[in-house]
Amino acid sequence: MKMYEFTVNFIPAEEGGYTVTVPALPGCISEGDTLEEAKVNIKEAIQGYIEALQMDGLPIPAEKLERLKVAV
Repeated sequence: MKMYEFTVNFIPAEEGGYTVTVPALPGCISEGDTLEEAKVNIKEAIQGYIEALQMDGLPIPAEKLERLKVAV
């Protein structure tokens, strides 16, 4: 089993809980009532996303991050 590592964004929801996105995997979104639940749910979403790509014979996107310094 191959391990993958992706950056995820946890966005607090106004009504409580979190929405989670994966920038490297467009459309891979999940949510959870707590941070722990959101982490479990996004891991499952990522696994499903990767499995779908593999079934379709498509490449798994590589993480492409760049850090910028900004003066304020």
